[in-house]
Amino acid sequence: MCTGKCAFCVGTSLYPLAVISIICNIILFFPGWDVKYSQNGQLTEEVKYMGGLVGGGVMVLIPAFHIHLTGKQGCCANRCGMFLSILFAAVGVVGALYSFIVALMGLINGPYCLSSFSWTTPFKDRNESYLKDRDSWKDCTEPKNVVEFNVGLFSTLLVTSAVQLVLCAVQMINGLFGCLCGTCKKDKGPL
Repeated sequence: MCTGKCAFCVGTSLYPLAVISIICNIILFFPGWDVKYSQNGQLTEEVKYMGGLVGGGVMVLIPAFHIHLTGKQGCCANRCGMFLSILFAAVGVVGALYSFIVALMGLINGPYCLSSFSWTTPFKDRNESYLKDRDSWKDCTEPKNVVEFNVGLFSTLLVTSAVQLVLCAVQMINGLFGCLCGTCKKDKGPL
């Protein structure tokens, strides 16, 4: 496969993943589908880090745009364009890695919720993971179904950022080949 076509595929694949990350992070600001928790600052700490919005969103969307343009005409325009795609893909790797780590920490620590008449992160310092013990999810009484809410969205962010990480790493390798080997345009000869 031509390095430009590969760049085009990687770039177009990153667009929906970045949008999914942004949407998931925005939704995380409204636990229980209510704005009052955001207004009162009663949010899970990892939501405030905006891993999906900044990392998996903006820091992947900008490289996706450049990588997509690098392969726009089926093959890369030049070696310089492929070299720049390596640098942009590296930014995408950093963003996806940030989103991955924040989502992982959000899953490990659990949600910030009302538990035993106080707002806390009840699953944070437990020896056993709350993810295995669904009965313990009842400890969070408010916002309603916040554990399921956070697990679903942070899991989506985790998977999305892992795929972004792989795609950006593939583009770094693809860009290296395009930079070293040149373009794959065929010489059409004299007209």
